[in-house]
Order: sequence, then C-alpha cells, then structure tokens
Amino acid sequence: MRLVLDTNITISGLLWRDAPGSLLDAAMTRRVSLFTTTVLMNELAGVLGRPKFAAKLSARKINLDDFLLDYATLANIVVPMDIAPTILADPTDDHVLAAALAAQADMIVSGDTHLLGLINFEGIPIVNPTIALNRIFG
Repeated sequence: MRLVLDTNITISGLLWRDAPGSLLDAAMTRRVSLFTTTVLMNELAGVLGRPKFAAKLSARKINLDDFLLDYATLANIVVPMDIAPTILADPTDDHVLAAALAAQADMIVSGDTHLLGLINFEGIPIVNPTIALNRIFG
C-alpha cells in the first residue's frame, strides 16, 4: 500500500507514537511504502527544528539530522505533480496532494482538517491515522 503522510503525522509518529507511530513501523517492516517530496522533507526539517520540539527530541534521544536521513531513506522521494490550487485556506496543504498524485498513492494520511475535509483527492482517500491502520491491517 502506497501512503503519503502529512508532516503532522510523521512528527506525531516520531514523537508521540500512537497510530502515527504504527504507520512508521509499518513502513519500516515494508507493510506499506511511504512517499514524500523534497518540499515535504524541507517542511519536516523546518518544523522539527523549532525550539518547541528540541526537548521532546532530546528526551527520546533523537538526533534531528539522523532522523531526517533515516526518513529520506525510508520514504520514496517523488517529484510532485503540478496541480491547480485546491486548498485555498492553506495552500501549503496542496504539496501533500501533489505528492500523493505523483506517488499514485493509495491513501493520504493526515490530521489536518483542511485535508480531511476533502475526503479524497483525484480518487485518493484522505484519512486519519486510525482509519489508515484499519485499512492496512483490516
């Protein structure tokens, strides 16, 4: 199964585990394939580099550079498709949609209300982590 994880899901999986963490575990065991873009990787680096995450990364003994390298190895990096502006309230969310289209993803996994409100994009379901896990492990 091909997934694009929104940045909020990747961060939640890394720092708080729960359902997003199980999605990362499924990727590590090759149960699913993750896809991302350089834009989304840069967003991930920028968000995790914020001071508010420093203590959490340190407590979990996570080196940011090592994690980013590991994630770049775990996820397949694709060139995003050009899409028409779709989420006008938060245009940066369009990067997730463009990645999913390029990856021919089976699902987009997000906790973002703008993305979840679409329900699907070009036939690709947009779901929260719990629903994604139910669809993967049925």
